[in-house]
Amino acid sequence: MDKSTFEERKVINGSMHGSQKHDSAHKHVTGAADYIDDLPEPSGLLHGALGLSDRAHADIAGIDLSAVKAYPGVVWVFTGKDIPGVNDTSSNGMHDEPLLAETKVEFHGQPIFAVIAETRDAARRAARLAKIDYRDLPHWSDIDGALANGAPLVYEPMTLKRGEPETEMANAKNRIKAQMRIGGQEHFYLESHIAMAIPGEDDEVTVWSSTQHPSEIQHIVGHVLNIPSNAVTVNVRRMGGGFGGKETQGNQFAALAAVAAKKLGRAVKFRPDRDEDMAATGKRHDFLVDYEIGFDDEGRIHAVDATYAARCGFSSDLSGPVTDRALFHADSSYFYPHVHLTSKPLKTHTVSNTAFRGFGGPQGMVGGERFIEEIAYALGKDPLEIRRANFYGQPGSGRTLTPYHQEVEDNIIHRIVDELEESSDYQARRNAIIEFNRSSRFIRKGIALTPVKFGISFTMTAFNQAGALVHVYQDGSIHLNHGGTEMGQGLYTKVAQVLADSFQVDIDRVKITATTTGKVPNTSATAASSGSDLNGMAAFDAARQIKERLVAFAVEKWGVGAEEIQFLPNRVRVGDSEIPFPDFIKQAYFGRVQLSAAGFYKTPKIHWDRKAGRGTPFYYFSYGASVSEVSIDTLTGEYLIDRTDILHDVGRSLNPAIDIGQVEGAYVQGMGWLTTEELWWDAKGRLRTYAPSTYKIPLASDRPKIFNVRLAEWSENAEATIGRSKAVGEPPFMLAISVLEALSMAVASVADYRVCPRLDAPATPERVLMAVERLKGM
Repeated sequence: MDKSTFEERKVINGSMHGSQKHDSAHKHVTGAADYIDDLPEPSGLLHGALGLSDRAHADIAGIDLSAVKAYPGVVWVFTGKDIPGVNDTSSNGMHDEPLLAETKVEFHGQPIFAVIAETRDAARRAARLAKIDYRDLPHWSDIDGALANGAPLVYEPMTLKRGEPETEMANAKNRIKAQMRIGGQEHFYLESHIAMAIPGEDDEVTVWSSTQHPSEIQHIVGHVLNIPSNAVTVNVRRMGGGFGGKETQGNQFAALAAVAAKKLGRAVKFRPDRDEDMAATGKRHDFLVDYEIGFDDEGRIHAVDATYAARCGFSSDLSGPVTDRALFHADSSYFYPHVHLTSKPLKTHTVSNTAFRGFGGPQGMVGGERFIEEIAYALGKDPLEIRRANFYGQPGSGRTLTPYHQEVEDNIIHRIVDELEESSDYQARRNAIIEFNRSSRFIRKGIALTPVKFGISFTMTAFNQAGALVHVYQDGSIHLNHGGTEMGQGLYTKVAQVLADSFQVDIDRVKITATTTGKVPNTSATAASSGSDLNGMAAFDAARQIKERLVAFAVEKWGVGAEEIQFLPNRVRVGDSEIPFPDFIKQAYFGRVQLSAAGFYKTPKIHWDRKAGRGTPFYYFSYGASVSEVSIDTLTGEYLIDRTDILHDVGRSLNPAIDIGQVEGAYVQGMGWLTTEELWWDAKGRLRTYAPSTYKIPLASDRPKIFNVRLAEWSENAEATIGRSKAVGEPPFMLAISVLEALSMAVASVADYRVCPRLDAPATPERVLMAVERLKGM
């Protein structure tokens, strides 16, 4: 392609790599975007509510639902015995997650029965009238309780090992052995879970679900109804947030709605209140990390031995792969010559924890950064100096092999950190902060620069595939459907840009349509930061097929060579003539050219042997770094984020405006996880932080007072991803680790930086204050 043609390609409205607005942005801010609860309600719609357990662990001795059934407006009340198929919604084949508990409950808030009524209010009021007799059983709701009671594991643990950690730890000049607690997190999506099922002919049912995984909803609904997947159609236009919380957790609501709809022959909707949603659905896993590190006097790590124990809840759900990914990222950005890492996915009597942005990676990475912090304070050095000493090297350096035996071949962390250190004026600011802390009596400051290296791909190799369906109509308009779901992250917009760029038409010619299992089958969850990578390439493949047919048509019709046919902005050049795109398509139709294609993509190069702990689970790595500066009040533990500077790698961005928004949002969400968002269960196993009154997500006023975010515009993915871009959903979440590290430095100043504060997460003001008081005595 010559330069003039390249310049022409850039003028179309909405091509790849341009800052195109989110397709629904104007609808979001005006309230015009339709979510499931906004859809016109079918005639005769019924509403469902859950009957929840009020015990953490107990046998069900008896259930009296007579008052529930007698409540005005109630149409049907059903239990697990009424499920026509299998009473199970587990997503992994473990069959350990009943749709409705029958003989035993294993967490406070577990669904036991469902009420279907004429109104939502009647269903909810009736659900509270049940009389249930329990025989209480011993319960534990946290990791300490699980360990003390010899709790079983919900999934087979994984071990990663490289080198000789057993013997080499003893050879290290310096050794530290300690422990770190890392808290969980509530998803707090703006739209709670919701599902509406509409019965059809014979065994058919259509389900509208707020889910990241329509194909799994399809499978689960078929499972509980004992019907094949081809009888179930699942639709998703958009979600009001997901963050991983709608990957598997929507199964129960969709299944309950479908069972009731088919039984009663009427549409049924389930929409739990916020407190019910928080009680009955899973969260980010919290971890207890026991670690030992060996290092030399320069701060270079020699050996690492760590166990990552997780609160998984009562069933396995996604805890196996979540704890696996924690180990995959326990190296953060650092090379460990000798390493032994083990997961411990523990059963607890709490709601089963699930996917959350980063999928265990953030917890693993926080642990890795604690290792660096321990070494820095032990040696009296700047943690950034220790980080640099341990970064992965370039190919040929002998420092590129991960604990899971994948070579890091695309390492740009050195350049990212160097540029950010300079642009943020890190060294001068750090020196100024140390000087400030010497003279300040009550306010102390801290600053930290932390890196991010995050692996991109599903670690279950089979999930790394996607499909797309593209139609080009006679008027030149284009219909796009693919397996990815839209939860506000801009996936639909990016894939539409790919299609507009492929055909060289304005993006307003591309109609984005709701994700549906009726058009693209067997899709993977929109998760693992892979939505654009997978679905963008599938759409590109569909466009390629159609364009090849169009070129062959033009060659035959006008008698020119294929090289003389070019797709230009909103037109097609054929030899010396240019034809408007709609006219060209119209002629192709009359030439009986197939103008529809099903595209497909599968990620190359990846493979993983979990049992051996070896392979190439990730196609590539995304990188980034952040500098955060904080101020703490040593009298109260309260703190402010004064400034944050971020430089993040998204490869060659498909849409810089959307990507910057993703980086900003991920950072603030990660900041909440590590500071104010604390989950708390009482002695009876009841979740007490179940509403905005008790669970504190960051407010707009909590964002850094100075917030500088840049993309590494020079970066380009070395792998053949769509437009040479990189994933952006999860990696920037871990940029917020710099906040925890900065708070740690501020606390450490109380003891003149001689002691690692060992600040657990979330670093609530209470924890900061307790750490300050502890260090004052040293």
